[in-house]
Amino acid sequence: MTTNMGTLDRVARLLIAAALLFAALGTSMLGAGLLFWIALIVAGVFTLTAFVGNCPLYSVVGLKTCKDCG
Repeated sequence: MTTNMGTLDRVARLLIAAALLFAALGTSMLGAGLLFWIALIVAGVFTLTAFVGNCPLYSVVGLKTCKDCG
């Protein structure tokens, strides 16, 4: 699996994931309904792709946000 995400992209994904987790778990805004589960799933996917450095959607579209990923 090749890297197709730059550092800024990875940090942004981690920040968005943290915000979604805070919204889902830290407040009672979302409750335990559908938005709660969507926020948790999206936060999990963003965290996983940030740590791995590869976004499958970027691969499909042909997008690369890193300078040295070839």
